[in-house]
Amino acid sequence: MIEFGSPDGRGEDAPVIVIGAGPAGLTAAYELSRAGLRAIVLEKDHVVGGLARTVSYKKYRFDIGGHRFFTKVAPVDQMWREVLGNDFVRRPRKSRILYRGRYLDYPLNATNVLKGLGPAAALRAILSYAVARGRPRRPERSMEDWVINRFGAFLYRTFFKTYTEKVWGLPCAEIAAEWAAQRIRGLSLRQAVVAAFFPSRRRGIKTLMDAFDYPRLGPGQMWEAVRDRLAAAGRPVLLGLEVVAVRHDGRRVLRVEASGTLGRQGCAAWHVISSMPLRELVERLDPPAPAEVLEAARALRYRDFITVALIIDRPHVFPDNWIYVHDPNVRVGRIQNFGNWSPDLVPDTGRSCLGFEYFCFEGDGLWKMSDEALLALARGEAERLGLVPATAIIDGTVARMAQAYPVYDGQYAAKLEIIRSFLRRLPNLHPVGRNGLHKYNNQDHSMFTAMLAVRNILGEHHDVWSVNADCEYLEEIRDDFRAKLPLSGHVPTPPVPVPGRGGRASASIPLAG
Repeated sequence: MIEFGSPDGRGEDAPVIVIGAGPAGLTAAYELSRAGLRAIVLEKDHVVGGLARTVSYKKYRFDIGGHRFFTKVAPVDQMWREVLGNDFVRRPRKSRILYRGRYLDYPLNATNVLKGLGPAAALRAILSYAVARGRPRRPERSMEDWVINRFGAFLYRTFFKTYTEKVWGLPCAEIAAEWAAQRIRGLSLRQAVVAAFFPSRRRGIKTLMDAFDYPRLGPGQMWEAVRDRLAAAGRPVLLGLEVVAVRHDGRRVLRVEASGTLGRQGCAAWHVISSMPLRELVERLDPPAPAEVLEAARALRYRDFITVALIIDRPHVFPDNWIYVHDPNVRVGRIQNFGNWSPDLVPDTGRSCLGFEYFCFEGDGLWKMSDEALLALARGEAERLGLVPATAIIDGTVARMAQAYPVYDGQYAAKLEIIRSFLRRLPNLHPVGRNGLHKYNNQDHSMFTAMLAVRNILGEHHDVWSVNADCEYLEEIRDDFRAKLPLSGHVPTPPVPVPGRGGRASASIPLAG
């Protein structure tokens, strides 16, 4: 068998193996390198960035899902700026809901909602909210319960139900309340009304972000730059290698094996940081996990994602970064306008590039559609929604992304606890990131889980699974947030000894800004 690491490395002399070259995996490798530790990154794909990659087609560049670079986690912000520096551009945030041919602001703006819905519907929304406040659903088991309690049944059906069920392929009554609590917590109709009608009362309370940073050439630029830095430091990112076995003795992981064009390859591991889907990690353990654990892992579900990028022969289509499509008569869920993310994504100033996003399960009808059929579907829906005539669409391409979103169904939490309990037996195996933890984290929280995993390797004790469990809602900021956030450089921290290796290594992950 070919060794992709040093064949004589064993135990603490072996490298840290990082599985996956998305934001979490590359962040882990970057921080390991800064701490003076050897790391090898294994990625089954032939590009880096995972869901945060940038796809290039005839010099048009587009994002997979839209990745804003905004965070309240200071070390993450510092890493972004350290890596990209002046290649960040500051972009205004604008997103709206397309509802029955009308555009309504999102996050919800009371004035805009009243105007868009009309007086009768607005009155229904207010009465529905009053009923929900007077008779809240208890206990809150589902996403449906959670949203109705905070917005009322009318606004739930209008602004949440259709889009959410497109995204997840499940009725909202079957989506766990934890998803809503994690993704839209802190917002309510009352807060939206206060923010809209009483702007003078907003200072000192949470407000909604109206701008974000973005790499000039898309999010993949960030992860390509990290890959290049790792290569220069002698920490390789090995592409086209899919992990097929994680060998252990019941107490520690000993070795990782992967398969690629050269056949099966392997390397001893001191620690393993894994951002691969948690289901796959459990399935690749050797010896196998107990039957109960395997059953729990195989019960975890993922939602898959298709972007149909359409090139439009006109410079301006709509002013938003993206719009949510709340129309059950079309299959598209969200539409990105990539030139509004960064003008440098679109090489021709007289044209636009739109991303029509479709959510599916791998193997279903949408996933199996040919590229030609998907392009025809998006063209037809662009015209049906009144965005552009089909004659203005001059080209396009399709990008598929499997296992884009971990599904929060009614059984996932119990299954996850079974897996977590078993993995505690392998203290040098560190799941991180969105799929690695089966947790719908944003990019910054995925990165932070990797940072904490590196600190744990260095001898500290952090609960990686708790990241983003109790954090404030991403969209909410305080007026003085930017003033408090360091804009460059890492906060100096004392050197941290590397257990069992002698000497000291510089730790680079400050936990406070």
